[in-house]
Amino acid sequence: MFASVALLAGVSLFASSTAQAATSCSGTITYHQSVSHNGSAIGELVIYYNSSNGGTNSACFYHRGASYGVSATTSVEIYRCLQKSGTGGGCTVDASSRIDKGSYAYNAGPVGVTGTADYCVYAYGYVNWAGHEYSVSSGTRGC
Repeated sequence: MFASVALLAGVSLFASSTAQAATSCSGTITYHQSVSHNGSAIGELVIYYNSSNGGTNSACFYHRGASYGVSATTSVEIYRCLQKSGTGGGCTVDASSRIDKGSYAYNAGPVGVTGTADYCVYAYGYVNWAGHEYSVSSGTRGC
């Protein structure tokens, strides 16, 4: 394991490792936030939780409204944080999912991290629409 420190969009990377399992975008919704273009939702970041593997959080970024069914660059990723409290804050990353980025018509993801029981998670997703990147950063959740 290597130790590197970086700060990116409120996410501090320290001793990061990958903790992935077979994931799906299902379970209990613990967070969701839409992003809009001209007053209409075009995307939504959703974080799910289930108790398997010491707690598993997954994330998907869904196309909504006018972007639904239209191919656009879409991305999602999720992190397990070292923090155990502090909903909405920054994240010192303990483990990360893969980044799912591509030209999708319906959603990016699922991506997931395990061992999240009693730890915060942080997710980030976006869709490129009408020449702009519309993104959602969850801040720490599930603490």
